[in-house]
Amino acid sequence: MDLGLKGKVIAVTGGGSGIGEGITRACLAEGARVVILGRVTAAVRQLMEEVNQKGLPCELVEMELADTRQCRTAIDHIQAKYGELFGLVNNAGANDGIGLENGTPERFMESLQQNLLHYYALAQFALPLLKASVGAIVNISSKVAMTGQGGTSAYAAAKGAQLALTREWAAELLPYGIRVNAVVPAEVMTPLYQTWLKTVGDPEKELSRIKSRIPLGHRMTTIEEIGALTAFLLSPTMSGHTTGQHLSADGGYVHLDRALT
Repeated sequence: MDLGLKGKVIAVTGGGSGIGEGITRACLAEGARVVILGRVTAAVRQLMEEVNQKGLPCELVEMELADTRQCRTAIDHIQAKYGELFGLVNNAGANDGIGLENGTPERFMESLQQNLLHYYALAQFALPLLKASVGAIVNISSKVAMTGQGGTSAYAAAKGAQLALTREWAAELLPYGIRVNAVVPAEVMTPLYQTWLKTVGDPEKELSRIKSRIPLGHRMTTIEEIGALTAFLLSPTMSGHTTGQHLSADGGYVHLDRALT
């Protein structure tokens, strides 16, 4: 299926690992030019070595997303180098476990800066380019925004805000034809998820328990599935009339009757 993304410039925050890697690979497979924004890790270096060897149009801009000045510099770089930007995928973030009992107002605000502020900053700085391209924004949220989890107030607040901003921006940007949608993953195997599993007493037992509660196939959602859905939502041809939507890619984990598990 041709999603109409060939040659289009798409910025993906945290696009070098985990869910972001799945999004980057999906967009590259459609012929897009991907600009990864975020920190450099071993996984990011490995991905960049691979795409460079294959000659794929993918660039890494090393930056600290929590710094709004660096967000502006990154968008200025894209404008100077490419002269355009069609898609912005706000993806980077981490569940840092800042809860109501174990946190402080200061840590809460720090977490929002890490997980939420760059969604707004990049969208605002990129807006002139997105207007010119009649582009699209996809915000990657989390099922925690809908279900709660316990012990993670700041992350839940950020993820809930991302869903609210998706609808707000979809409304505000209607005059420009810019579509804004959100993907809501639940249980996806990523490096961060693997790190969390190592903190529980019996990782294999815990993983089996989680899988057993996922109705469709009793398995985790893959980063490839999240990437494919994100690429579809970016598509001006296949999802050109889709905006303001929150799409759950989770095997029915959140919305289906608990009796099914």
